[in-house]
Amino acid sequence: MNKTIRIGTRDSQLALWQAKTVQSQLENLGYTTELVPVKSTGDLVLDQPLYELGITGIFTKTLDIAMLNGTVDIAVHSMKDVPTLLPKGIVQTAVLERANVQDILVTKGTFTENEKCTIATGSLRRRAQWLSRYPQHEVVGLRGNVNTRLKKLADSDWQGAIFAKAGLERIEVLPKNHITLDWMIPAPSQGAMVVVALEKDPFCINATSKLNHSNSEITTRIEREFLRQLEGGCTAPIGALAEVEGKEIHFRGCLLSLDGTQKLEVERRITMNGIDGFGKACALEILANGGKELMAQIKSETQKQGNSR
Repeated sequence: MNKTIRIGTRDSQLALWQAKTVQSQLENLGYTTELVPVKSTGDLVLDQPLYELGITGIFTKTLDIAMLNGTVDIAVHSMKDVPTLLPKGIVQTAVLERANVQDILVTKGTFTENEKCTIATGSLRRRAQWLSRYPQHEVVGLRGNVNTRLKKLADSDWQGAIFAKAGLERIEVLPKNHITLDWMIPAPSQGAMVVVALEKDPFCINATSKLNHSNSEITTRIEREFLRQLEGGCTAPIGALAEVEGKEIHFRGCLLSLDGTQKLEVERRITMNGIDGFGKACALEILANGGKELMAQIKSETQKQGNSR
């Protein structure tokens, strides 16, 4: 174990927490490591919604390049930021045990469902699901890292903002004033951390594969298969959640129009030995029930919005 594993990471507080978690686990196994923080385009460009930036894997592309150039050996990501198709030469080696998958609404102390109010989020998925449930509300954009978004909420006249609970818990900034949105289907792979390495680096593949959590790898694989089949990425409001329940997988998925007025859902169960192609099958059910037309509509609307800027 004489090779130092250089761990590439974004330099936000949450990304560094994730990378240090992987670093600690590798060092507990006897490996030598070094953190290499970098800034991504997604961190630098904060005045546009993600889907308008036109970059696949906006938070991961910089690290992909660093790996392929030999600057870092592995990278640690929030898995929901990672494109469903990895760049040539890069492979997934481990999914760490998944944290809380739920979205939460951080409020300023009070929130009344029936009143008109303003809610902030930078996510198409959260926006669409919120408007589907509360069409009388206004939803505004919100970008930046966790701490930046919390500060923007505090300095605003909004009534609340939506966050992934796992991120706030990990860096210990979860406010007391929050509501768990147990009705909202999370992003595919939300709450999961993934490690990637170069396909031609057996040392790092072997080292990091020891960190893999089997059930977390299985459930995120199903969710990402669902996402890939729908061709979503950052461009469509898509939610997916697979959960292990005994010897079964319970899956829920959704696709919504941008304004939340249309909502297509699927819910299915399958035994653990029947999971091959399960995510794809769930996506095909959505597509057959109006999803194909809805995806075409979403793509047309997002292109128009991008061209109007």
